[in-house]
Amino acid sequence: MIHSGCPDASWLATAKAKRWPLLGLLCLGLLLGFAFQGSRGLWSTDEGRYVDGALQMLDSGNWLVPAYSPIEVNLSKPPLTYWVIAASIKLSGRNTWAARLPYAFAFVGTIWLLYGMGLRLLPDKPWLPGLVYALSLAPFLGANVVSTDELLTLCEAIAMYGLVAWAFAADGRRMRMGPVLMWLGWGLAFLTKGPPGLLPLLAIIPFMAVRDGWRGVARLFPPLGIVLFIVVGLGWYAAVVLRVPWALHYFLHRQVYQRIFTSVQHRNAGPWGWLVVYVPTIVLGTLPWWPRLIPGFARLRGHPPGAAPAPAWPDRAPLLLWLWFWIPFVIFCCAQSRLPAYVLPLFMPLSLLMARALAGWIDLRKTVQRAGLAIWIVVLLAFKGGVAYAVRQPQIDNRLTAQELYARVAPGDYSTVVFVQSTAAAYDIEEATPWGVRLYLDKPVYAVAWLAQDGPATLCHAVQRAGSALIVVADQLVPARTQLVRTLSQCTRSRVIDAGSWRQQRLLLART
Repeated sequence: MIHSGCPDASWLATAKAKRWPLLGLLCLGLLLGFAFQGSRGLWSTDEGRYVDGALQMLDSGNWLVPAYSPIEVNLSKPPLTYWVIAASIKLSGRNTWAARLPYAFAFVGTIWLLYGMGLRLLPDKPWLPGLVYALSLAPFLGANVVSTDELLTLCEAIAMYGLVAWAFAADGRRMRMGPVLMWLGWGLAFLTKGPPGLLPLLAIIPFMAVRDGWRGVARLFPPLGIVLFIVVGLGWYAAVVLRVPWALHYFLHRQVYQRIFTSVQHRNAGPWGWLVVYVPTIVLGTLPWWPRLIPGFARLRGHPPGAAPAPAWPDRAPLLLWLWFWIPFVIFCCAQSRLPAYVLPLFMPLSLLMARALAGWIDLRKTVQRAGLAIWIVVLLAFKGGVAYAVRQPQIDNRLTAQELYARVAPGDYSTVVFVQSTAAAYDIEEATPWGVRLYLDKPVYAVAWLAQDGPATLCHAVQRAGSALIVVADQLVPARTQLVRTLSQCTRSRVIDAGSWRQQRLLLART
């Protein structure tokens, strides 16, 4: 028999059936992720702080130790977030679009990896988990915010895809390097946010113990994977501890102990803080999907009335997904530092669970469903664009702050901006300083805790280093302006000029 060399028709049909849904899913992710991505200015505090740290890396050439300014080290987060923002700005220019570009890519990358997990866990509709995630309110909004959490979600998605591709073999094709990929993902997650990035491991280990016994658990720890995790996840920490004498104590005490057991950061601590923060985040964040499940909510393992039966799960898959959600969620609730974005990675197991529950109902061949999803996409984009162009929040919008300062004092009159706060706590200046003005004024930003023991010395050092500075004096310190001017004159021999007021704060120009 002579073969024409053409592929088998059934194979082509199967390939197209898989290719086109993925392509459509990625196009949807690109639309949602990139639309209006640079239209909104950076908002305090997190967005401005991360972009400021990335710019400090670019300007100083020091990519090892994150810093707020040339004299202020910032080890509150590992460097991966700063690295990707700095790389994006280096390639795309100093603008808000470039600062948020990595988050759009992280959003699309997570959708892609959820499709990969769907091939193993929901093979009839592998695109559905990614669709649920892409159109859920919380992941969509998270992709427009400069923080660690969207990147952390992508890193955890890499790790969990490695596990799922290895543990749930499709047609006997097990991804042999799955555990290695998993540990690479954990290394990247640890380099993004430290210990919280490893919380899904606490779900994987009991899952493997129940399903495959302790021998199955042992197979999760291949030597190559562990080496990758040590190099990628721990290498930076080791280098910084060797270079910065106080770094180890800071990591363990400030970033682990205080965040988990104390309310020092004033982030919704107390016995009910989790209820106020996380429950609304999950309820609103999973819109528009969960209302469809209400008729069958009491029997979530079933399916909405009138729908086809939910597809069968691979062996023990529900156990993995529920552990993946509940164990990190309980830990987040117990920790005393709580913010809505912390639970963003949990929308991955939620998307997989909801996709399975909705699989019997979702049929995009139906016009009414396509129309409903199209309307929701328009609503999401309109909300994102509306916030960017219609909502003006001068107190938190760093672009508006920069514009106002630009209008009051010509940028050519100073080479740096120094915000002097009425506090003795370093944490207060981290939160109160509009670090993002650095992107728009293209000048380093310093923050001084004036009431701290070294407050006056820090101010003097900043002005001496810069040569000329615009000093923004907090309103509580305006009565002490004479003392501040005297201090500057003595320590730097600066000529200090009153440049007027701004938002009830005083502006001073100092030139050495």
